[in-house]
Amino acid sequence: MLNTYRYQSLNEQDIRRLLDRNTDPSNEIQQSVTAIIDDVRINGDAALKNYAAKFDGIQLERLYLEANEIATLAASIGREQQRALEIAFANIHRFHETQQRKERVVETMPGVKCWREPRPIEKVGLYIPGGSAVLPSTLLMLGVPARIAGCKEIVVCSPPQPDGGINGYVAYCLQLLHVDRVYLVGGAQAVAAMAYGTASVPKVDKIFGPGNQYVTKAKSLVQGLTQVSIDMPAGPSEVLVIADHTANPNYVAADLLAQAEHGTDSQAVLVCTDQLLIDRVQAALDEQLAGLPRAAIAAKAIANSYAVLCDTLDEAIAFSNRYAPEHLIIEIDDWQPLLRKVMNAGSVFVGHNTPESAGDYASGTNHTLPTSGFARSYSGVSVDSFIKKITFQHITDEGLQRLGPTVEVLAELEGLQAHKNAVSIRLG
Repeated sequence: MLNTYRYQSLNEQDIRRLLDRNTDPSNEIQQSVTAIIDDVRINGDAALKNYAAKFDGIQLERLYLEANEIATLAASIGREQQRALEIAFANIHRFHETQQRKERVVETMPGVKCWREPRPIEKVGLYIPGGSAVLPSTLLMLGVPARIAGCKEIVVCSPPQPDGGINGYVAYCLQLLHVDRVYLVGGAQAVAAMAYGTASVPKVDKIFGPGNQYVTKAKSLVQGLTQVSIDMPAGPSEVLVIADHTANPNYVAADLLAQAEHGTDSQAVLVCTDQLLIDRVQAALDEQLAGLPRAAIAAKAIANSYAVLCDTLDEAIAFSNRYAPEHLIIEIDDWQPLLRKVMNAGSVFVGHNTPESAGDYASGTNHTLPTSGFARSYSGVSVDSFIKKITFQHITDEGLQRLGPTVEVLAELEGLQAHKNAVSIRLG
């Protein structure tokens, strides 16, 4: 059951409480993750095998599968599933390949030319969750833009299955991406392994991928402790649905539950201008929950979620922008005028026939998105996430004659004589 709040009755403190997604107020998760990171940093493969026994219930002789083992697992899935993964791969590739842009050379003044060129991040680590739900779609969302960017080494980590292998669907995606090794490591320990490197797991330059609270905390910690960067904070999943009287309550309920079934710490928020619709959505939630295999998980997430009743759509979008949802669904007839008002969201789904699950799997956009309000300052994963852009410049004799005196003056006013001399010696 969604608790319902009236927007006009909320004070600033109430709103901040609703916006808060701090899942570790007492720092217990941080303490646990810090201990895991230190263990992996010091003990390497031995620590990873111990965690596989502790968390995954399996004794591993080695921490990876190679191409022939991946091929055997990939061959175990049906042709219908293979075809679905191929379509998803093609759509994701088609969308992301358009993100490659060649920038023009700019002559800032005669004889002074400046430009930028992209270069791939050489070694990237992709974390693919595999706990309560195995996510081959995440491998496609990360692997496709990594391949398009031209990353030289792609390190994939995913928790081992009970039989010591990986999910056949993940294996098939590895083949689509031409990745011939996968590391059987999950959780915070996988992040630590990719950040520091072990005898088996290579050290990478940047770590990608969503995960639970422990994975998210590990990513934020290793970014501060090492020279490894991360894609973004991407923790427990969330959706915010803006709806009015034109929305179908069954569609809205289905969209809320699609997010809620990710985990008990997921959040599904309904922001609505119609009390009757909220009531109908509540009824639809109860009806649909009863038929879900992950009903217990979804029910707990819904219990931690809520609805906000607004007088206008402007109020609804104002609340949404403050919440900054990972996924924003706008289920109204006249959605076009609202789009320009969307300032903070990871990915937006508009109209009545655009479920968030389409973006999760196969429409083409990326589903690795910022959560917990970080959509205010982060974008979702793209080809740009896997490259860095280097600036270049070239100055001719004429250019130095024109620009040099300006540089001399600026260097002198900052008291940096050697900077001035580097120009003056050339000007003679």
